[in-house]
Amino acid sequence: MYSRKLMHAIPPSEANRGVSTLPIHGAMSDATPGRAAAIPPPSAEFLVLLTFAIDTLMIVAALVCASSSDKHLALRTVIPDILWGQFSTYILTGLGVYLVTLGYTGAYNRQRFFSSAGSLQVVLKSACVWLVVFLALSLAFKFQPPVSRYFFVFSFLNSMVFLSAWRLVFCHFLLESKWNVAFRKKAIVVGWSKESDVLFNKILCDPAHAYEVIGCTPSAHGKFWVRPPSQVPILGDYHSLQEIMEDHRPDIAIMADLDPMMGEIIALANLCMRENVQFKVIPSYFQTLSSGLHLEHVSGVPVLGVSKLPLDHMFNRIVKRAVDVVGAVVGLILSVPLMVIFGFLIRKESPGPIFYSQARSGMGGKSFNIYKLRSMKLDADARGARFAVENDSRCLKIGAFMRKWNIDEVPQFWNVLVGDMSLVGPRPERIENVKTLKGEITHYNARHFARPGVTGYAQVNGLRGNTDLNARLKYDLYYLENWSVFLDFYILVRTFLKQKNAY
Repeated sequence: MYSRKLMHAIPPSEANRGVSTLPIHGAMSDATPGRAAAIPPPSAEFLVLLTFAIDTLMIVAALVCASSSDKHLALRTVIPDILWGQFSTYILTGLGVYLVTLGYTGAYNRQRFFSSAGSLQVVLKSACVWLVVFLALSLAFKFQPPVSRYFFVFSFLNSMVFLSAWRLVFCHFLLESKWNVAFRKKAIVVGWSKESDVLFNKILCDPAHAYEVIGCTPSAHGKFWVRPPSQVPILGDYHSLQEIMEDHRPDIAIMADLDPMMGEIIALANLCMRENVQFKVIPSYFQTLSSGLHLEHVSGVPVLGVSKLPLDHMFNRIVKRAVDVVGAVVGLILSVPLMVIFGFLIRKESPGPIFYSQARSGMGGKSFNIYKLRSMKLDADARGARFAVENDSRCLKIGAFMRKWNIDEVPQFWNVLVGDMSLVGPRPERIENVKTLKGEITHYNARHFARPGVTGYAQVNGLRGNTDLNARLKYDLYYLENWSVFLDFYILVRTFLKQKNAY
């Protein structure tokens, strides 16, 4: 099938390793004699339709229950009259807008069904969008009969509760039952590299994953860059890929070869097309911000690169800045009493300035002065810049309390207001530390693609102070790749609940 021969043959014992134990998805184990075979799990399409149908019932129930709050349509009204009477305009419009919104926000993507956090997030996002659109439509078209604003509020709350509750139950059921097989996509890996090792380990550790690696083959060079795990059977040689696909019917073929020839990529892509298998490539050349990989055309020529992060979009930047300005104004107003009280306590324990400023590295590497309530002694930096540690002798007694509850950070609302910082983002680092770290930690400077934050995703996960900088960077990059207004609010709420390593 392929003109290129394997450069290194796989020993027969290796080529056949694990083939006999390959799981056959959708089929049951041999039935005990005299016993009927178990019913196979339903198809993914059936489960999506089932989810769609129950979502419809939950939304209708939420709208009907909300009608009890309206003086024109109390629950004493017979439910059929609500559904098919004048109020049917609200039911049909609200239902249609809600279902479209759920589809738009990815509520019917396979992976969402396995993640309780993902399910809650998509329901919250859909409910907020739905409320705005539904209210706007009712005002624009003057739906009859007129209803009070309480109807919309209760519809919003009811729908969130009903949809969240049933989807959490469904998520738990899928994780515990054999039905999840219908949602898993079977994948084979061509070649094996460090990246495919990471992918496989992530799948093993994540119960919400939507894929299952059923086997692998060597690359066109006849070798693996990294030896596959023992749990992954080697299905055969590279030149047998067509037979392997016919026998095992994978949904996806993933190329993990680090040094493929262009002809090999085209040949494998064409084979996948003929066998109705999705073709994917692990982008070995992009080790960071990979979710921002985007294929665009320059004068008709396709170019792949990191270009489309959420905050690259003007609308998202405007929304984030608007939230920052409102949050900074409110934060400054509310924090004035705190700054007065803790300023007095700081001065009483350690005479000297109440506020502390320091040059930090901001968006694009541009420096700015960050402001804090002073939580350490005046000579804290006499021996140079150091990370704070537990029971740090440089810390004031009142300073330890302030750092635990992030009170020392409240003056940074001013930094947010003037545009040096955001409410949420990667924490700004000292300029001298950045000069060192960008040479020691790969992709460290990628965290400067956005404004630094008063709080951040790494910090609410306990990565602050003298903690692993590589792990901290991973959380910062995850934030940049997955930013949303809802993620920002989630981080802000957790800031007040998490004090791990806050010293």
